[in-house]
Amino acid sequence: MRANETLTLAQNAAVEGEERKSADAELYDEKTDPSPPTPTEELQDGVRQAEAMTQSWNRASLITLYVFITWNLSAYITSEFAEHSLIPVISIVANVMSACAYMVAAKVLNLWDRSWGYLGMLVLATLGLILSAACQNIYTYCAAQVFYSVGFIGIIFAIDVLTADTSHLKNRALAYAFTASPWAITAYAGPPISERFYDSNWRWGYGAFAIILPVVGLPMFAFLRYHRAQAVKKGFDTKREASGRTFLESVAYYVVEFDVLGIFLLCAGLVLFLLPFSLAQSAAETWRAPHIIAMLVIGIVCLIAFAVVERFVPRPFIPARLLSDRTVVGACGLCFSWQIAYYCWASYFSSFLQVVYGLSISTSGYIGSIYDVIAALWMFPIGYIIRRTGYFKPVLLVTVPLYILGEGLMIHFRKPGYSIGWIVFTQILIAFAGSSFTSVQQVAVLAAGKHNDAAALLALLGLFGYIGGAVGNSISGAVWTHTLPQALQANLPEEVLPDWGSIYSDLEVQLSFPIGDPVRTAIQMAYAEAQSRMLIAGTAIMALALAFTLLMRNIKVSDINNVKGVVL
Repeated sequence: MRANETLTLAQNAAVEGEERKSADAELYDEKTDPSPPTPTEELQDGVRQAEAMTQSWNRASLITLYVFITWNLSAYITSEFAEHSLIPVISIVANVMSACAYMVAAKVLNLWDRSWGYLGMLVLATLGLILSAACQNIYTYCAAQVFYSVGFIGIIFAIDVLTADTSHLKNRALAYAFTASPWAITAYAGPPISERFYDSNWRWGYGAFAIILPVVGLPMFAFLRYHRAQAVKKGFDTKREASGRTFLESVAYYVVEFDVLGIFLLCAGLVLFLLPFSLAQSAAETWRAPHIIAMLVIGIVCLIAFAVVERFVPRPFIPARLLSDRTVVGACGLCFSWQIAYYCWASYFSSFLQVVYGLSISTSGYIGSIYDVIAALWMFPIGYIIRRTGYFKPVLLVTVPLYILGEGLMIHFRKPGYSIGWIVFTQILIAFAGSSFTSVQQVAVLAAGKHNDAAALLALLGLFGYIGGAVGNSISGAVWTHTLPQALQANLPEEVLPDWGSIYSDLEVQLSFPIGDPVRTAIQMAYAEAQSRMLIAGTAIMALALAFTLLMRNIKVSDINNVKGVVL
């Protein structure tokens, strides 16, 4: 899309509503217009082909697509048991690469079509699983995790875009609830299956899904290609003509179109800026270490260069016009601040439950899965509320304070001596609120734009979310590495004080001391102090989420119809 395009803003809600109704009147209605026009020329190829496909198929085809979508998500969700606990460095790198992958995936889905973009992400995810199963060193493992994260994020993103292509805006939250429904079934499948693979051969945890993923993923690709051909056959679209460019001209074209320089500067800048917060404590001179200072300086320079480059390139990585709408800014800001707040404490939550509350690995995993189960079920009522009322903002005005309450209560109940039931209660509050954010923020950004911008808007939302996750992981790592060692040295009995380093670095050593032992109590208090600082940071950041929520317009989504053909 062109950098010099501008997004026309409505002067007030009434004017905006009339403009949208006027635009909607021009859209195809299968009940009144038996001969719909073919997609307009100004649409991007991927969007035009998606609209042609939805006009060419019937209701059974639409249902079949959603079955394939659910099938694919089941494979993604269940495969999470194969993941190792990533060290913070790899987690930050994977998050940053996944963030950048959103915008690249959006370009692919718009420039070519949805099916080829989906297939590309499927290949990357499978490659990541294969590399994970075969890796022999940390370097291969890091590369595998990047491929794995980018691929699976791309699959989910492609499915989100397909959901936007095939559902009315007022039903969009319900459609997303349907695609998320497998979480309710598979959330508790991971721990026991993981244990079985761990007891036999962990590599087969990755290897098995390197086989399963293509088996469940390729049928949807074939389904999309078939209906693409049907759309051409029925005259709703035409085959894409050859560009006539030479190989070198094509390379130059796509370098500009995908803003390769911008992507490189953003990824490099974020990684180099965020990593020192996790690495500084391990350096001999901490923040004075030359390599830490160099990473920070180069990272900041890259981010500044990214901002400058984006101002002048013909195809910017982040289209400025999309950020001219306060609803888009509000939704992206909500996603960014919420992800920071969550990842400020979530990275060490499992070990916290084991050390402070004495829970087993599987029980800790079950508590961690509370969010997944509730999210899968609660998104349906949220979708129904939006469908019935036509508005999404009131949902956020209730759930953002609810999330702040849940995280705030965790600060109080983090210490040993409280029942684990209180922690479960806080997780339930956080799950109800967080799952509401997931649905509503997607509906919000799509309500503020056109169908032609759907992929870019969802990508922008994902970009802010994953950058927020990377920032949250950095804060978590910084608090952990700067708080826990000092807290251990302050609380441990004198006879074990020389061993504080081995206690700090090894969870098994921490768990080897029984509940009630003075050493275990000292470890629990150190964990409580570190967790307290993480939660305070996360709760404070959620104040930004409330501000971004207030920034959004209260758009009536039931008055907007920006898709064509047989849709949900």
